[in-house]
Amino acid sequence: MWPWEHVAFGYLLVSLCWHGWRRESPDGAVALAAGFGAVAPDLVDKPLSWTFGVFPSGYAVAHSAFVFPVFAAALWLGFRRDDAGPLAVALLVGHASHLVGDVIYPFLLGDELALGAVLWPVVVTASSPTDAGLVARTLYYLHQWVVRLWALEFGPLLLFELALVGVVAAVWLYDGAPVLSECRAALVRRTE
Repeated sequence: MWPWEHVAFGYLLVSLCWHGWRRESPDGAVALAAGFGAVAPDLVDKPLSWTFGVFPSGYAVAHSAFVFPVFAAALWLGFRRDDAGPLAVALLVGHASHLVGDVIYPFLLGDELALGAVLWPVVVTASSPTDAGLVARTLYYLHQWVVRLWALEFGPLLLFELALVGVVAAVWLYDGAPVLSECRAALVRRTE
C-alpha cells in the first residue's frame, strides 16, 4: 500500500473503533495519531533497508507482528501516564492497520496474501527488485502503481482504490472533517 492508502485505511479503522468504543467521532489529534501510526512502519523499515542496508527488505522490525505487542505495551504504558491513552490507541490501531494492509494488498494485485511481510524475524522477505536507495526505490514503486492505475483494468486493485477513497471520504465528512475543521476553527478565532 502507498502511504496515503495506509493513512486512509488507518483512519477508517480508527473512526470505526471510536464510534464503537467512545460513541463519538475522532478529533483532529486522534486522526493525526492514526495517520502517523499508519505510516510509521514504513518510516522505520524502508530507510533502514533501502538507505542503510540494515535489513534485506523494507519489511522488518516495525512491520513485525512479533514486535508489535511489545511496542504496543510500551506505548500504552507511556501514554497512559500522561492521560493520552486515546492517542496511544489511535496510534496503535493505525500501526496495526498498516500490517493488515501490507498483508492484503498483494492479494488485490492478484498474488497471495503476504503473511511473510509481518513475520520478521521468523520470515525474512527477499530484497526488492532494485539495489537503488530510498528515493530511487520509491520512484520505481510509484511508477509501477501509476502504470497499474493508468491501465484502468477493472480488477480488485481499481475496485479497492475507488472503494477506499469513497468510503474514507464519506466517513471523514460524517466525522466532521477532523483536522480540517479544527484548523478552520483556529483560523476563525485568529481573525476575530
